[in-house]
Amino acid sequence: MARLAIVSFRLGLTDGVSIEAEKWTKALTSLGHDVVTVAGEGVVDHVIPGLAIDAADDPDMNLLRRALEDVDLVIVENLASLPLNLDARDAIYEVLADRAAVFRHHDLPWQRPHLQHLEGPAHLGPWAHVTINDRSRVELLQRGIVATTIPNHFDCDPPAGRRDLMRHAVHVKGNSRLIMQPTRAIPRKNVTAGLRLAEKLGGIFWLLGKAEDGFGSELERVLSLAMTGVRRALPVGGTMDDAYAACDLVVMPSTWEGFGNPVIEAVTHRKPLARYRYPVMEEIESHGFEFFDLDDIDGIEAVLGDPFADILDKNLAIAKANYDLSLLPGRLATLLASVGIL
Repeated sequence: MARLAIVSFRLGLTDGVSIEAEKWTKALTSLGHDVVTVAGEGVVDHVIPGLAIDAADDPDMNLLRRALEDVDLVIVENLASLPLNLDARDAIYEVLADRAAVFRHHDLPWQRPHLQHLEGPAHLGPWAHVTINDRSRVELLQRGIVATTIPNHFDCDPPAGRRDLMRHAVHVKGNSRLIMQPTRAIPRKNVTAGLRLAEKLGGIFWLLGKAEDGFGSELERVLSLAMTGVRRALPVGGTMDDAYAACDLVVMPSTWEGFGNPVIEAVTHRKPLARYRYPVMEEIESHGFEFFDLDDIDGIEAVLGDPFADILDKNLAIAKANYDLSLLPGRLATLLASVGIL
């Protein structure tokens, strides 16, 4: 058994990196390893405030070294991928300069228009690198960093959600169509396109996430002009399983995602998906999934009229073969062996 540490800006919260790090923690624990967590904020074993994205002070190097001193391998989650806290990144580089480490990259700066002028990750020690999609792996290789792709993994047999309870909670009556966009509201999430689709289908538009990055006023303007009903957020006490059970269609109109977890979550909950073909979406679809273009109203209408559509079973079988959580421990065992952890 090895002692491993997972380090990031924040962990144990509801953001995507925290959720994926938790999946790795459970998989590594299932392999017999001991895992500790270190972050600038969140529900973690060691809080080092200077690691947070918006930290006011530099990381305390003594605290950082002590948190990692008895660790066999450090897994760095996105902290060196995006230059959001350069002092935190440089502190991690210094502490791990001569130590085995795995850097997992969920996002890269050149993939974001407002960050593409900034520096990406470096390879300065005996480190392994992991990306969550092949596009990022190839882009790192072009910059001299060899990486392995390990995509996000999912529970392909999730709990049954409470459809009637959740529809009642968001005030959806009878057989009214509920079109859910399970994302935050920022420009690249393309909320307007999701809303337009709900209007064309005569359905209620349900946006789960809140506005961020200064998008609040624009979101209010867009929703105020809606030609259909609009619902916001997940009611208190509700779960994501309830939300997927309650909706009739999942819409994913994002123009860019590092992966896009709602894509596979829609599949595991046997819901049809309408999506924009952002670059990594094409990579996911190469496995054979059947999704719908945002303007394929006839195709969407057909599947909405057939809740037992064959494509839902086909999509689920593909997800189980490629993204099931049961596959993650074996893939991580191979990764750890490559850096000397057996």
